[in-house]
Amino acid sequence: MSNRTIADRITVTPLSPTIGALIGNVDLAAELDERAIERLTHALLTHQVIFFEDQHLTSQQQRDFAKRFGKLHIHPLYPNVQGAEEIIILDTHNDNPPDNDNWHTDVTFIETPPMGAILYARELPPVGGDTTWSSMTAAYESLSPAFRAFLDGLYAEHDFEKSFPRERYGTTPEDEKRWLKTRETHKPMTHPVVRTHPVTGKKGLFVNEGFTTRIKDLSKTESDAVLRLLFAHIAKPEFTIRWHWKQNAIAFSDNRCTQHYALADYLPHRRIMHRATIIGDRPV
Repeated sequence: MSNRTIADRITVTPLSPTIGALIGNVDLAAELDERAIERLTHALLTHQVIFFEDQHLTSQQQRDFAKRFGKLHIHPLYPNVQGAEEIIILDTHNDNPPDNDNWHTDVTFIETPPMGAILYARELPPVGGDTTWSSMTAAYESLSPAFRAFLDGLYAEHDFEKSFPRERYGTTPEDEKRWLKTRETHKPMTHPVVRTHPVTGKKGLFVNEGFTTRIKDLSKTESDAVLRLLFAHIAKPEFTIRWHWKQNAIAFSDNRCTQHYALADYLPHRRIMHRATIIGDRPV
């Protein structure tokens, strides 16, 4: 009988020189010991987004796996799974077109944005629906020293309304009430333009097209110009990995140092993803 532990059996196969790795020989529905969690954490910190194929989890099992890495966020607007409110449902189709087909990091409009997200493919279109991730450390490190010095110490505002406008998310009296409550309890939040990863110590860009509205202490013209430059810069293919989803695949991203873009190329077909969002710390 082999004495190899679950952690010993886990394989990590890099998918690009910069970002992404495929994890093998692990069942995320199983009871994972601390060494296995440590092995997965190390892979996440090293590769920034890790992928798993052929996983079969209930929503409760997805929630319980995510909770091994921290407290979970409950989204104020997205629908969630009954009996597992920490799991949000991203169900996109012709009557509910995607709202995440831009470069963004989840929920940066709160004081302690997520450290990570665990995304599970529940229903996929026949073709299309890939997701691309980009490394914010690689994007930052490729900038000139002079421009990095300019960005260090700047702060930007993040506002949920940029991605969740009232005209889309407040269309019924009940939805409007929820939207107005979210607006009241989620004022624009300020975060550094460049954040330091709390574990690796590496610096990375922390502005995103989904939620960042302006850079403080710059004029509107200056802020708009810098943000346009950064939003274009982080999309360079050298910093990215494009993941072609398979049914029951999972992606676990480190949201402190990545952004992602869900391609909206599959309509009129349907795409259903379930997401667990792990709360992080305040960016510095």
